[in-house]
Amino acid sequence: MLAERDPKETVVVVPCFDEAARLDSARFAGFARAERSMRFLFVDDGSRDRTREVLLALAQSSTRVDVLALERNAGKGEAIRRGMLRAFELEPAFVAYFDADLATPLEELDPMRQLLLEKPELEVVLGSRVALLGRDIKRSHRRHYLGRAFATAASVVLDLVVYDTQCGAKMFRNSEALRQVFAQPFETRWVFDVEVLARLKALSRRGAFPDVTRSVVEHPLRAWRDVSGSKLGVRAAVGAGLELARIWHRYGRH
Repeated sequence: MLAERDPKETVVVVPCFDEAARLDSARFAGFARAERSMRFLFVDDGSRDRTREVLLALAQSSTRVDVLALERNAGKGEAIRRGMLRAFELEPAFVAYFDADLATPLEELDPMRQLLLEKPELEVVLGSRVALLGRDIKRSHRRHYLGRAFATAASVVLDLVVYDTQCGAKMFRNSEALRQVFAQPFETRWVFDVEVLARLKALSRRGAFPDVTRSVVEHPLRAWRDVSGSKLGVRAAVGAGLELARIWHRYGRH
């Protein structure tokens, strides 16, 4: 007799590129031991350092950790996309992606999952960095105001009011519609998170996905912090603006 699947089973995709020096392996391993209904799928995006060695050692130390190794650097969006496809194949109830630097604490995963468990009408939960009283959101003024400008532009492009598209913590219900969102490579490199929402809206227009304003929710994080070593820079900022225009041209003119 087959064992029943855990209705809370969650696979968390973690993209990694040259993370050997700062990946907190012990933190991930400890969390995996404590949260038996969650497992991690690390995607090595063609790292040039010892990242793959570190990840393989982590996988050997825990049955709740898997590694997907990409031979060439494909970019964060493509690494996440391939990881999501592999995660969907494992048939968990939920699939998430999460930044390797733990700017968002792992403890945020369970509240995000609880929203999906308690509200069956929800399909997607987006982590959102909102500096509210009682929350511990540590973000530089520069990144905060750049983020607000970008979020405003993204909301215009999507025709959707969204506070934070770029937080690296997102969780999805494992459904055929969500598999479609990740089935094809993204047309963007820097703002694939926005493209995910654009694809959801496109599916909704075709009747293949519920109204995004009712099926997608933002979850204000209890804690978040800037982490040194970010790979974002001027090139990324310029690229992000150009890619928003591409998303509007591809998805937003209907």
